[in-house]
Amino acid sequence: MSSLKIGFVGLGVMGAPMAGHLLAAGHQLFVHTRGKVPPALADAGATPCTNARAVAERADIVFLMLPDTPDVEKVLFGEYGVAAGLARGKAVVDCSSIDPIATRGFAARIAELGCDYVDAPVSGGEVGAKAASLSIMAGGTDAAFERVRPLLALMGKNITHVGAVGDGQVCKVANQIIVGLNIAAVAEALVFAGKAGADPARVRQALMGGFASSRVLEVHGERMLKRSFQPGFRIALHQKDLNLALQGARSLGVALPQTAIAAQLMQSCAALGLAQADHSALVRALETLAQHVLAES
Repeated sequence: MSSLKIGFVGLGVMGAPMAGHLLAAGHQLFVHTRGKVPPALADAGATPCTNARAVAERADIVFLMLPDTPDVEKVLFGEYGVAAGLARGKAVVDCSSIDPIATRGFAARIAELGCDYVDAPVSGGEVGAKAASLSIMAGGTDAAFERVRPLLALMGKNITHVGAVGDGQVCKVANQIIVGLNIAAVAEALVFAGKAGADPARVRQALMGGFASSRVLEVHGERMLKRSFQPGFRIALHQKDLNLALQGARSLGVALPQTAIAAQLMQSCAALGLAQADHSALVRALETLAQHVLAES
């Protein structure tokens, strides 16, 4: 692929390594973030811009990686937002995990400017972002998706065009339901094993060889036992995603009882001061209920 002018807004835990892969592939990169541009990106040749509009003015394809729906709306349509810097024929790719309905509205407004819009939320956390092994679920027209797919392939391995605009966000909400419930299940199993007097580390090892084995048991189970709660994906963000699921369920008339329980466990962790911890710290809520800690810090 020839060198492209690419913009990237949002250089947090996941955004920074994602942008780094685009830069390493030889593309020109124009960036803006709320804090300082990570030195590794600046040293590698990324061009800092004063605001999102300046990014859009200089880039042909603009990626967003932001925490929540209001953040995306502000970056797109604020006074110095992306929309103000777009020209006909450019494209916006939103890798944030946000409200599917709002996404469809954002896409319609960008389309009125003569630009493509793809929602491409990602899964895999900090580990996947650094390894360029993210799962990416995209929504948009066939042409828009094919246009940006080579760039998505620099950041992820499992890239799926789910359907129309917004369908990528729907898929991500479904992903977060499954991940949240799996974290809760692993936490319950390990707390139960520990409270019953068994060694939870050996229980986890045994379960890894059976039908209960999962990526969550492998990675997050180890985090729970090692008390390694530095965020790959923060509880506050998973709370946001589960709330999106429950809001969508209400509007659709669908019951998501287990999702509601997982959301309450996340809320319990937030009340314990763990909103910025990794979502594997959900185990702390169950440990508090059981009055049993799996392992000392």
